[in-house]
Amino acid sequence: MYTISQLAKSAGVNVETIRYYERQNLIEQPNKPPRGYRQYPEETLTKVLFIKRAQHLGFTLAEINTLVELGSGACHEVQHLSEHKLDIIQTKIKDLKQLEKSLKQLVTSCQSNPETASCPIIDALVPAGRRLS
Repeated sequence: MYTISQLAKSAGVNVETIRYYERQNLIEQPNKPPRGYRQYPEETLTKVLFIKRAQHLGFTLAEINTLVELGSGACHEVQHLSEHKLDIIQTKIKDLKQLEKSLKQLVTSCQSNPETASCPIIDALVPAGRRLS
């Protein structure tokens, strides 16, 4: 059993994260005893660690809530949700690679720019027909 501060420390999060997860119904807040502090069971630590690992993989809290609701008995549905997340991540990677390519081109233009009065990067960011004053 853990107090909220012990739970947070064991999970590597802060107390406000635990409270936030409670408000989002990701974890259950135990009843407060007449004396002392709320006691969180070991299962709550497991769930918080699960949430953090799922977030690290890019799942949102809403998606994590769905994963928790599906549980381990609905592998096909979990697979479908994970495949959808993978598609989103692959699209983001593609977009980031294109962004990297564009920014590299701008940096190269800037490096070879003999003018001190204008900068190709700034020029590329200013809308056509406008001036940045």
